[in-house]
Amino acid sequence: MKVRQISVFLENRSGRLAETLRTLADAGINIRALSIADTNDFGILRLILDDPDRAVAALRAAGRTVATTDVLAVEIPDEPGGLASFLARVAESRHNIEYLYAFVTRQADRAVVIFRFEDVDAALEGLLAHGVRVLSAADLATL
Repeated sequence: MKVRQISVFLENRSGRLAETLRTLADAGINIRALSIADTNDFGILRLILDDPDRAVAALRAAGRTVATTDVLAVEIPDEPGGLASFLARVAESRHNIEYLYAFVTRQADRAVVIFRFEDVDAALEGLLAHGVRVLSAADLATL
């Protein structure tokens, strides 16, 4: 139930993000979630998309530097303390989180958090063993 995340390296200059997202739109690719981190010189745009293979091809054809990474999409209660409680359980299990970002769904009581764990396979095994709902790419496409 790992999900492929696309990372696009962007020069930190005006219009670069818009150009990149236009490339995806022109290819008919839908964005499910995104995050951007930046420094003075460049940014890293992280995306969960409905068709990562076509996205990689379109972005590379447009001259972008693209990488893919396995992440986990975890369903968490959308309520005060929902994420804090989940993170306490992760800390107890000693799975190291490299980064995360979240989005809410159409279901009012659920949020989805995208996690990049140091050891994705071990984290997936541990989460499933504790009854955590880990979403597949197909699940994300229906949200």
